[in-house]
Amino acid sequence: MSFLRILAFVAGLVAIAFGLFWVGQGTGIVDWPPGSVMLGDRTWAVRGAVMTAVGAILLWLARRGNAGDNRL
Repeated sequence: MSFLRILAFVAGLVAIAFGLFWVGQGTGIVDWPPGSVMLGDRTWAVRGAVMTAVGAILLWLARRGNAGDNRL
């Protein structure tokens, strides 16, 4: 697997993790850290959903490729 595919895969995982965390904070499910301006703010829930979608697209792009090269 090429370096760029590995980089896209890792970036996709990180984007999904951050996106889900932002959704949790924006919806009020995750109340950490206390006093954060993101808690209960729906704007951050939307931004987190977009970030999660971007991460999923990066994972999809990293996983697709040559039919014979599915070793990840």
